[in-house]
Order: sequence, then structure tokens, then C-alpha cells
Amino acid sequence: MRPRPIPIAALMTQVATPSSAPELSSTAKHTSDSPSPTELTAADAAFYLTADAFFKANQPAALTYDDVSLATLYSEILPREADTATSLSESLRLPIPIISSDMDTVTESRMAIAMALNGGLGLIHYNMPPKEQVKEVARVKRHIHGLIQDPITVAPTDTISDVLAMIEERKFTFSTFPVVTADRQLAGLLSSSVVKDRYRAKTVAEVMTPRAALVTEAEERVAQDPIAAADAFFNAHIGINKMLVVNARDQLRGLVTSSDVEKITSEAKARRKPARDAQFRLVVGAAVSPHRKPDGSLDRDAILEHIGNLAAEGIDAVALSSAHAHTVSLGELVRLVRNAFPELAIIAGNVTSGAGVEFLARAGASSIKIGQGPGSICTTRIVAGVGIPQLTALHLAAQSARKLGVRLIADGGITKSGDIVKALTLADAIILGGLLAGCREAPGEIMEIGGKLYKSYRGMGSLAAMKSGSAARYGHDKADTVRKLTAEGIEALKEVSGSVDDTLATLIGGVQSGMGYLGAATLEQLRARARYVRVSPAGQKEAAPHDVVEVSTRSN
Repeated sequence: MRPRPIPIAALMTQVATPSSAPELSSTAKHTSDSPSPTELTAADAAFYLTADAFFKANQPAALTYDDVSLATLYSEILPREADTATSLSESLRLPIPIISSDMDTVTESRMAIAMALNGGLGLIHYNMPPKEQVKEVARVKRHIHGLIQDPITVAPTDTISDVLAMIEERKFTFSTFPVVTADRQLAGLLSSSVVKDRYRAKTVAEVMTPRAALVTEAEERVAQDPIAAADAFFNAHIGINKMLVVNARDQLRGLVTSSDVEKITSEAKARRKPARDAQFRLVVGAAVSPHRKPDGSLDRDAILEHIGNLAAEGIDAVALSSAHAHTVSLGELVRLVRNAFPELAIIAGNVTSGAGVEFLARAGASSIKIGQGPGSICTTRIVAGVGIPQLTALHLAAQSARKLGVRLIADGGITKSGDIVKALTLADAIILGGLLAGCREAPGEIMEIGGKLYKSYRGMGSLAAMKSGSAARYGHDKADTVRKLTAEGIEALKEVSGSVDDTLATLIGGVQSGMGYLGAATLEQLRARARYVRVSPAGQKEAAPHDVVEVSTRSN
């Protein structure tokens, strides 16, 4: 007797977590003897389980990525049609669900720029002075603007020598500046063609293009859509590549460059778009250290001042992280920041339980990081004997997250694109450290060993990283000379792996392939449609290339 088919479509009414998706029933009724191509048989349904049924069936074992495989389902989409967009808060949406880790060997401004240009988010680490972190954020936000509302300017009385010194000190990659008076009146434009050493004794007023020779645009004409207005301006004024925006009193109110407009308009043709804010600036996040007073209490003033400075630069998210975030101190920190910055996206973590998720969500977190000890350079599970394998931790966290309307971020343990697909059946986004640490955009010097190129990669729980500033994340005080820091991470090397562009293209291609196999056009559908099976050690071996000699290196 033929097993009765089970209609998947009827089970997809709840697009939430797999734990809330309905169970597959073997008693479904059909009006036709011919099964639809969208249907599972009862025999399939007995083995290919929803998250809730699967993880309950595998109790008390806790599982991670290689322990599990996803069942393929009927599909009507091609991988290239799969939409990988996700949200980390009501105001922060990303075209791809990938975040670069807030580690000092992974993310500074160069990595954050590359992440945002590819549609993701970079979290700038805090093992640096607060003022330097603010500058790193500013470099990202000002990388490619629509309307630059606060362009760097010079005064008519400055000398070219002063301008050259400013360029050198602030590491500017441009040398054309609007010239304004003390009350922001537009006085002229200093062209890069005269910012040269031979003219260093001359004043800006002597060599600038005067105001009378400049073509400008009125502020009210660009208010609604700066890019559209600038595109029309450059079409009408051939040869001009800077649009200066002035108000009715002829005060400088902004600047748009033709190169920025061309880059932004070209993005409309790109399949994967950069992650931008409402003002066309790249998005960026930053990790914030829980500054403390000598008595151990939070230094509220220092924390709020620092986040205020980050907010003034347009920060899109702050990460408030601890190796153990289900604690009174982390909850206090989240509440402090949420009360002071009610619209800011707050990423908090790390936890591995539904109770931890609920605790941080009620404190005010927008997104919550899941993961304790899964990273390739993390030794928390060995040193402290704690931590839950990632997929089980994500499943438990997901049940609380959807109930309270917060997002989940899988942090650690990702070694290939297939792991990302599995993580995204339970989470909204993932964090990468090791897979990005070898990219040329990651901080650190390149070294050659045995004819191969490597970069330094260290856990934020390593002794070196904690002495540089991350000790508070692990409950230590780097200034405490009485008790020795206990490392929960190691220092290592990563082979140089090329660019972030290439790495992310390969990973996202793998994610879209996985979505295609499950017939999921969006990540919400991926979470709802996912069906799991347990993989044996022999099955793990079978899944990887075997019984052959590889002639090329796999990159996904």
C-alpha cells in the first residue's frame, strides 16, 4: 500500500522558527491518489523532522553543525533567486546575514567597509582607545556618501603647508576641500591641483577657485533625494565633479562627489547591494567595553559618553558582549544603553539558553549572540568546562527569541557555507571570525613562513588580547597585578586567503544553493521549511570528498 503523501504547503502557515512549525502528520487526507510534487510521504516525515521534533528526539545529546544534515524539499526557485536579506533590529536591515566578528585581528574600518559594501556588517573591536574607535567608525560612515553633510573644509587664511600637514596627520586620501569663513560662508574651492609642496607658502585664498566661479545647488532641492538631485546636477554641468550644497544665506550645507554618485547608482544594477543607512552611508557597528570604576561598578558616565560619540558619527549598532552575558552586570549595561539610546540597535551576548535570551531581550537587546566556546581559537569549554554545541543552543534560544520578537545571531563554529545554511534555519544572522581573519582587509601584518603567507589570529580570550583590553569580557581586570589572567583563547596564524569580496561571494553562493535545495526564497521560508536528520560518523565522512586525490583547494 502506497504511503500517504504529506502536503508541505499546509504546514507552512507559521513562518517563524522551526520549533514553532507544525509537526508532520501521517494522517493527512487527500482528494487525489496522485501526490503533489510539493508533498512528503509519511515515510519521509518519520525521518525528516522539524526542529522541535528533531532536537527532542535527540535528547539529552547536544548537537552541532556536522552532527546534522538538512533534507532536500521540492523547489520552484533557482539558487540565484534566493533572497538572503535579514534584519538585526527594526531599523537595521542587511542584504546578507553575515557579520564580521569584533575581534582585534578581524575587524577594523577596512574590514567593516568591505563587509558593508558586500551587504553585511562589521563590528569594530574595542581593543583600542575610545577616541580611536570613534575614528574607525567615522572612516566607515564617510567612505562613500550620498550627501556629505559635514565635509572637511579649510579657511581662506590657511596656508597650503597647513593643508598638507592636515592631510598627512589625518591620513586623508583626497586633497580637494571647500573653503569657508568662520560662519560657514562658502568662499571658494581648493582644488587638488594646487595642493602641492611647491605652493606650500601660499594661502588658500591665493590659489582657490573663488566663490563667484563656482556652480552650487540649493539645499531645498536636494533634501528629498540627494543622489537623484546630484545625478541631474552632474548631467547638466559637464566637467564639474563636486556639487556644493548651500542654504539661502550661502552657507555650506553639504557636498556630493560625482564618483560617489556613480558608485551608488551602479549599485542598483548589482545583484547584491551594499548595506547603507537612510543617508546612503555604509552601515557599521562597534563593540563597547563595559568600563568600570575601581570598586567594580559600571562607569556609567564613561560608557554613555563613548556611545554618544559613536552615535554622533552615525553608528548603526553597538555590541555589548561578555563571554557570559546571563549576568546582572551585562543586564545592567544593556538597560543603561537602551534607556539612553532608545532607537539604537543593541547586539548583546553571549548566551546559550532560552532563559539567557529572555533576560537580555527584557533588558532591551535588539539581537542576541548565541555561542559559548565554539570558535576555532576559543578554549572556554576546555578551561571552564562549560558551553553547549551550537545547533542545540540555537534551537533552545530560538524558541524564546521568536516569542519576544528579538533576533538571534549565531556566533562561532562556522567553517564552511553549509554550516551557515544550518545556522540560518534557527538564527537571523551569523558572525564570522576565522573565515575572515586571513583576508587582506583584516588587521595585522602579513608574514611568510615556509613560502606561505599568514596573518595573526587570536581569540579575544587569549592572554595577549586580554592584556590589550578585552579582559573585562571574560570577567578579569587587566590592571589586576595580584591575580593572574586565565586565558580562554589561543593565538594562532591564518593562511592569507584573498579578499573579503571573494570570500563572501563563495559563502553566499553556498547559502543560496542551500536555500534552493529547500525551496526557500527567503530566510524566513528557510527557517519554516527546514527538516533535520542526524548524521553518523560514517555519514560525516561520506559527505566530504573521499577516496580521491584533490587537485584543487575548496573555498566553501
